[in-house]
Amino acid sequence: MNVYLSAIIHIKENSLMDAIELLKKLVIETRKEKGCLQYDLYEDIRNKGLFFIHEIWESNDDLQLHQVSDHMMKFRENIAAFLEKPNIVYVGNKLF
Repeated sequence: MNVYLSAIIHIKENSLMDAIELLKKLVIETRKEKGCLQYDLYEDIRNKGLFFIHEIWESNDDLQLHQVSDHMMKFRENIAAFLEKPNIVYVGNKLF
């Protein structure tokens, strides 16, 4: 069963360019992972500094491997200084 995830990321306004580069690298590396069906980055058009990632994984096991991958761990470490507030992550199953 596929796993669906949405992550909400709030970036400090003075850190946008640096944060976007880190986010782009994360997307590029994650799309290469086993079980990654979708990994797309969006920027909110109404709220500067608000980004969201929509993900679809083949299985929860694939998602768990992603969570501990080298590039994800490095991303978390590097993005921390740019965050306005902690990320919000929603994980679910498709209903309809």
